[in-house]
Amino acid sequence: MTPRYFDLDGFLYISTGLEGDVDLQFLLQGGELTKVKSDSWQKKRFYRLQEDCETMWHESSKIFRKNNTFSIDDIDSVRQGRESEGLLKYTDDSLEDCCFSIIFKGKRKNLDLMASSPEEAKLWVSGLEKVITHMDNLNSQQKSEHWIISCMRKADKNGDNRMTLKELKHFLRQINVEVDDTHATMLFEKCDTSRSGTLEGDEIKQFYELLTYREEIEVIYGKYALTDGQMSAANLLTFLKTEQMASWSLEDAENFIEKHEPDQTAKQKKHLTKDGFLRYFSQKEGSIFNPEHQPVYQDMSQPLNHYFISSSHNTYLMEDQLKGPSSTEAYIRALSKGCRCVELDIWDGPDGEPLIYHGHTLTSRVLFKDVIKAIKDYAFKASEYPVILSLENHCSVQQQKLMAHYMISILGSALLTHPLGNEMPSALPSPQELKRRILVKGKRLNKLDAAFNNNNTEDVDSVSEEDEAAEVKESDQKTKPKIKLAKELSDLVIYCKSVHFNSFEHAKEKQAFYEMASFKESKAKTLADNSASAFVHHNMDKLSRIYPAGSRTDSSNYNPVPMWNAGCQIVALNFQTPCKQMDLNQGRFLPNGKCGYILKPEFMRNPDFLFDPNNLTKAPWLRRKTLHIMVISAQQLPKLNKDKPKSIVDPLVRVEIYGVAADRASQQTPHINNNGFNPTWNRNFQFIINVPELAIVRFEVEDYDTASANDFIGQYTLPFTSMQYGYRRVPLLTQSGGIIPSAGLFVHIMALDN
Repeated sequence: MTPRYFDLDGFLYISTGLEGDVDLQFLLQGGELTKVKSDSWQKKRFYRLQEDCETMWHESSKIFRKNNTFSIDDIDSVRQGRESEGLLKYTDDSLEDCCFSIIFKGKRKNLDLMASSPEEAKLWVSGLEKVITHMDNLNSQQKSEHWIISCMRKADKNGDNRMTLKELKHFLRQINVEVDDTHATMLFEKCDTSRSGTLEGDEIKQFYELLTYREEIEVIYGKYALTDGQMSAANLLTFLKTEQMASWSLEDAENFIEKHEPDQTAKQKKHLTKDGFLRYFSQKEGSIFNPEHQPVYQDMSQPLNHYFISSSHNTYLMEDQLKGPSSTEAYIRALSKGCRCVELDIWDGPDGEPLIYHGHTLTSRVLFKDVIKAIKDYAFKASEYPVILSLENHCSVQQQKLMAHYMISILGSALLTHPLGNEMPSALPSPQELKRRILVKGKRLNKLDAAFNNNNTEDVDSVSEEDEAAEVKESDQKTKPKIKLAKELSDLVIYCKSVHFNSFEHAKEKQAFYEMASFKESKAKTLADNSASAFVHHNMDKLSRIYPAGSRTDSSNYNPVPMWNAGCQIVALNFQTPCKQMDLNQGRFLPNGKCGYILKPEFMRNPDFLFDPNNLTKAPWLRRKTLHIMVISAQQLPKLNKDKPKSIVDPLVRVEIYGVAADRASQQTPHINNNGFNPTWNRNFQFIINVPELAIVRFEVEDYDTASANDFIGQYTLPFTSMQYGYRRVPLLTQSGGIIPSAGLFVHIMALDN
């Protein structure tokens, strides 16, 4: 789509939709804030939003320094008040209303700031939130437009709203395109109709249109634009039904034109121009991800064990398992990503205060009560469905009693302290019944029946340590180490009582529905490889938790897919580590409102089925399909080495299928030299999918390197069953899971029954 005009200064204000906004003007003017790092390091810095409306910078000596900038796109959220560990620790209570924190995506540390007054703090917070919200709400086409014009503006070194040939070459490198001097000169001369030696006004507009021309869109649009060179609503409907397999009506097509067609004359005729057609692919209707799967759409009234549950391991850690920091921020980040099971590793602390950290290591420590406060504040911001606190308890009885007190007093009515109903249940409750409730997983001194019959239990008794805690010690002794357990803590364990796993037969005969085992990854993998069908059946009425091997001191992750294939619900991963395994986790829990619960397929819930992911005989789960994926093109891939202007990516696309062993596959395109702006492949891939309900599709874009491993550019992962067919846009995510604003793939998807 062509912007309304090409005043490179003014366009960026228009593209944010905030022209003339008071809050935006405040940010553009900037002001002095105190940056807080410690008790002794609290320094005043001048902060200001740059004219591109997408970059913040600060100065300390009125001299601009590039490394003192950060992008609005890098901000995850802005928190008003003393909501970070740093501000709580290093500022006084009386400054609560003057403080705010900028929370970044990925591993970048929070920016803790203090304004001179509460009113000024509110202006900063409201202004930043407004710009972030507006940028987030731009569709992919608007983001693309904003990005290109922003790059043009940066290339216009002297700010005269004109582009010289030298500036044009600089701009092309900025947008990830390498062209030789001859081609650059040809482009320039073609657009310089005034022969002034610079491009301005309509000449820049012509250059923009030349640059953003997409042959694949031209071909598709031309095939269906059969009404005076445009698409009528009926033409659009034909395209949607023929190519996109969409069940739209003529009224739906007319409504889309009314909402998204930018040309008023065409809109009055109920026609869709090429610009309007391009907008279709920037809307949710044109995305690869089915918008019907975006909200909570699954049945949430089945027992907890019938769902895959997004789960974190050693949630308190921000980095590695040996010497990295422990933080309440790690819990906030995991919960904000829809994680519904978090782990608390609790040890006796000084002054009688229980602490959370990784025992017998150099990781830092955080107060148990501070973690519980953070969980209370953030448990249900991303999802209303229940949160499970997986306790690994190493505390003395006295500090266990304090743990129970903190959970009861801080979590209040959200904490589940008694089974639902008035009678002893025979199955786990549903996520729907447990909305906005917090469950405790841990050891219990007695059976759950005691909650109904006032069965008196000893105030203290010995129980075996948690499986994960005892793992290191078991090699030296045959019996599990014992710890003393306080009744006050024991009584808070309702539906998630931790027990040791002996065998599937033993569990079937002896294990109650509310008793669950934890498996280290190697044990779980052995069971999934050798006894998959029995594991699936075990998980039809019991919960299972899987956790990474203790040898993963770098916080790396195992492949969660084989564990899901065996029906395991709580497959705990190190959320702090960007990796392919976390991409798969994010993709698995992308549908259903990102609520952290995904209903397992019926053949993993119904005991009449004998599903074995390793032995696919003809059965209801065997719905073999042939998946055709055509990787057509990519748009506006990010530069990886921004410090080297002439560094241009050589992109390739890899398509991977994860699921049952028979479905695992990978194919890739060749690489395209020196073009990250609009590379074209037109490559067809074909995959056989045996069990669609368990298949996950991952697109990865890499920068090809002849001398070393390819560099990661972006990826997108989603369940096979959540894909839309036809011509689709695939958004791209960073390694930490954030959206890359203007980048995407253009593909064609089709799946046929075998």
